[in-house]
Amino acid sequence: MRAAALSEFGSAPEVQDVEIPTPAAGEVLVRVRAASVNGFDLAVANGYLNGMMEHRFPVVLGKDFAGTVEAVGADVGGYAVGDRVFGVVTKSFLGDGSFGEYVTVPSAIGLARIPDGLDFTAAAGLGLAGTAAVDTIDSAAIKSGELVLVAGATGGVGSYVVQLAANAGARVIATAHTADEHEHVTALGAAEIVDYTEDVAAQVREAHPTGVDVVIHLAGDAGALLPAAADGGRFLSTLIGSPDQLPTETLTVLPVMANPTPHTLERLAANQLTGDSVVSVQRVYSLDDFSDAFADFASGTLGKIVISID
Repeated sequence: MRAAALSEFGSAPEVQDVEIPTPAAGEVLVRVRAASVNGFDLAVANGYLNGMMEHRFPVVLGKDFAGTVEAVGADVGGYAVGDRVFGVVTKSFLGDGSFGEYVTVPSAIGLARIPDGLDFTAAAGLGLAGTAAVDTIDSAAIKSGELVLVAGATGGVGSYVVQLAANAGARVIATAHTADEHEHVTALGAAEIVDYTEDVAAQVREAHPTGVDVVIHLAGDAGALLPAAADGGRFLSTLIGSPDQLPTETLTVLPVMANPTPHTLERLAANQLTGDSVVSVQRVYSLDDFSDAFADFASGTLGKIVISID
């Protein structure tokens, strides 16, 4: 099969021929039709996880996927060949990725059916970013009327968080800089905007002297955002692993690790169909152009970048 993969440590990822994986017990083989780009993929491609996770070469890149079940391994219930599915590759090692024609994934985590009415492109953009957003909002326990600052509001996770926070009744302050970014976050439900190229906390405090109830940190320097929060507020971050990384005596710091359970994925798909919260797909690339997709992702996106795999 064709896949975007790393051949060895220090190599650049390229589209190459690799073996089609075989589903182990508890796994299904998915014929991938679309996959979306996440920051994790660039980290792997750039070697940032060398020494942190096992690499089984060739390492096929990609976490998010959407496609159809091609084969079912032993001890798998509830899925059959031909089922339309989506989700996130959740394995303890790097090697099996979604930027290829096929991928094996556990059936118990990171996998759900695509409901009728939802296409592969949208489904491919839901998994990791959507799960991170849902888990963040659930952990924040936002109350109607609260002030919520979303730092990193224009990205894949942030675009989702803005919608979910606004749906929860919050007054959302989103970070944005360009006119297109302003338009993007406003359409998603942001009530106020602060410029991320300037001092975000200072801008927030100027408009709201007592600070905000909740800070959601998805991009930028976490420490620089602390002053934006009111005493007794909550600070949630997808970029730290422990509250000890952000010492504070006045805030509750909550790290968020995305956990793509079937229930969460089904919730994301249902929200997409009802329009309660939708994935924003900025652009679709072919597998051969995955390096351009990576470059555009690294330069900043308005929502998700998807790779179509024919």
